[in-house]
This record gives sequence, C-alpha cells and structure tokens, in this order.
Amino acid sequence: MHVTVYSTQPYDRRFLEAMRETRFADAGIQWHFQEAALNAETVALAHGSQAVCVFVNDSLDEAVLAGLHAAGVEAVVLRCAGYNNVDLEAARRLGLFVARVPAYSPEAVAEHAMALIMTLNRKTHRAYNRVREGNFALDGLLGETLFGKTAGVVGTGRIGLAMARLLHGFGCRVLGFDPYPSPDFAAWGESAALDDLLAASDIVTLHCPLTDATHHLIDGDALARMKPGAMLVNTSRGALIDTPAVIEALKARRLGALAIDVYEQESELFFRDHSAEIIDDDLFARLTSFPNVLMTGHQGFFTAEALDEIAQVTCENLLAFRDGSPCANRLA
Repeated sequence: MHVTVYSTQPYDRRFLEAMRETRFADAGIQWHFQEAALNAETVALAHGSQAVCVFVNDSLDEAVLAGLHAAGVEAVVLRCAGYNNVDLEAARRLGLFVARVPAYSPEAVAEHAMALIMTLNRKTHRAYNRVREGNFALDGLLGETLFGKTAGVVGTGRIGLAMARLLHGFGCRVLGFDPYPSPDFAAWGESAALDDLLAASDIVTLHCPLTDATHHLIDGDALARMKPGAMLVNTSRGALIDTPAVIEALKARRLGALAIDVYEQESELFFRDHSAEIIDDDLFARLTSFPNVLMTGHQGFFTAEALDEIAQVTCENLLAFRDGSPCANRLA
C-alpha cells in the first residue's frame, strides 16, 4: 500500500519509518514523504498512492478531496486528533475513508501547558537570558505562588483531565467546564458554568476541539468576563481565541498574561524556519511585542512517546482501511 505523507518533518519520517520496520514490518506500507503541505496545488503529488497521511495545517476542503479522489486516493489518515481542516461531508460523498489519531499521550500536551504557565509566571525565560549576560538582578522577575490559586480548565476530555491532575498537584482549586462533562473530573476539581469559571479563575487553560460552537470561544465578551489580571493559556487550536480581542485586552491590562502554543494563522508560519525572513503578519508581530506573552510553535504534542503512539495508530488505521475491518478512529 502506497501512502503519500504530506507536511513531512524529519521526526515524522523517523517515527513512521521506524514503525513500518518494526511493529508493522509485514504490513506492506510504502511511505512517500513530501515536505509540501496538502492543498489544491499539491494534490498531484499523491498520484499513485492509495492513501494520504496529513497533519493539522493541511487543507482538505471539498476541492482538495475531489482532487485526491480523482488521483486514485481512497483513504485519508490524519496523524493528529483535530479534524476541523477536513470537509467530512464531502469525504463521505466521495466514499473516502477518513480516520484520525483521537488521543495520544494527553499528558504530553498537558505538561507543555503547565510548562508555559510556570515559565510565564516565574519568568524563567527572561531569567535565563539575564544570567547568560551576567545579570543576576531579580527586579522584573516577580511571580506568584500557584498554590491556592483557582485554575479553570475548559474542556475536560483526556487532555483536560491530565491538566486538572497537574493543577491539583500544584495545590490549585480546579474548575472545569465541558458541555459533555467527564465523570472522572470530580476527582480533581469541580464543574462550573463557563461564565463562573472565567470570573473566578486566575488561570484559564483551553483543552477543547475547534468546532463551530467553540470558534472564538474567548472573544471580547469572554475576556471582559474573565478575572482581571488572569492568565490565558491555549494549547488546543488557535481559532479558539479571537486574537485581535486578546491583543486589546492585553493593551488594556485586563488580561494579565497570555501563553499560546497555537495561533489562528499558524499554517503560514509554524513547522518551518523563518528566521532569515520578514514575517508579514501584523497580529503575530504585535503579540511578540508584549513582555507578558509567551508563544511556542505548536510543540505540545512533541514528545517521543506521543510521536510513537501517533505513528502506531496511523499504521493501524491504514491496515483497517486495507482490510476493510472495523476502525474505532474512523470519521468517514
């Protein structure tokens, strides 16, 4: 089975090839790695493949899916959990098999969110640079003790639960909001309405999927309802927050701090080296100008354990497609 892998990074190649050569040595999977992202202009790269393997910033709208179908592709496997970039209705009409990796090392994302919180709160990133320059002054590095603070977890799925466990371990009072609450959350926190969570939380961390209902969940109105001086953390999907509204809240000193691993316009930036280029994104440039903003480039998933699990489930999904067997991860 020939599989074209779009948006390939060195680590994708490493873990997918290792999986093919070890646990799936007899599966007959042939990877065809492409650095290019999938879009209307790169569909032709999949010619001759029965399946494509895609990531979060690949485009799979109706036109792209039709192009894949015309090229002979029968299956789309996502090496990620989110699928807001896939037109599932179009995929079903075309008879395409679509499957994802619904959950992989939720602790990886939660631990990264916790690292962002700790770094931004205690300003260790700034302290690191100071010490390297021989500056040991502490002025400007004042943080707050997390013990006893209230943290709000929006989305109490597997990642949200992992986040709640970490925050509970730091001695925080943990509030959780989810329209489909997990019964397991009660072991680490208490459920709350979203407005109550926003008003009471010193830290609000987002762990929900991007849907029509959650698009710009944190907009100007939500920011106005947040506790003044609170920290907002987003390691889920960039479009959960309204970036211009967040910038206004930062300028007005209503939002105390922002930590993000995702960005609404990240498809033009993330996973590539732009250090020798001018980044033509005014919102991104404005965010980087704030001393109380910490950004990373969508690396919350980036642990060896998570990448190994992603590669394994991706291979399992491909075999389910090939064999016509039941696939719990199937979307279409």
